[in-house]
Amino acid sequence: MSIPRIFIKAIDHKNQRYETVGDWWFEKTIQDGECLQVRVSKMSDWRYEICVVVHELVECFACRHAKVTQDQVDKFDKAFEACRANGNTDEPGDSPKAPYRFQHCIATGVERVLAAVLGVYWSKYEAEINSL
Repeated sequence: MSIPRIFIKAIDHKNQRYETVGDWWFEKTIQDGECLQVRVSKMSDWRYEICVVVHELVECFACRHAKVTQDQVDKFDKAFEACRANGNTDEPGDSPKAPYRFQHCIATGVERVLAAVLGVYWSKYEAEINSL
């Protein structure tokens, strides 16, 4: 496997495929073959968006390495969101039932390190994500 072409875009939150601030999926293109699509919800600070993008990239490739498929992640996330209790702000990937829990937790660790390097206050960052 070689590194796929990666297309990253910040979009309005309402345009996400489902209720999430960051999303990834693979597509086949005629020109480039496999292409990784990453979407992040637009936020007030570019550093917040970059932290989400890096989380998504780490999670994606950690899942690929562990043979956790995009379909497994999408199905779990969508089912989690469909059953989410009002006011619950838990991350689907933090659930012990998530098929990609380990990969999500590693990605969150990298995200936290990057946030610290960029001077992002985690509580403010998390509050903005939860307000979307």
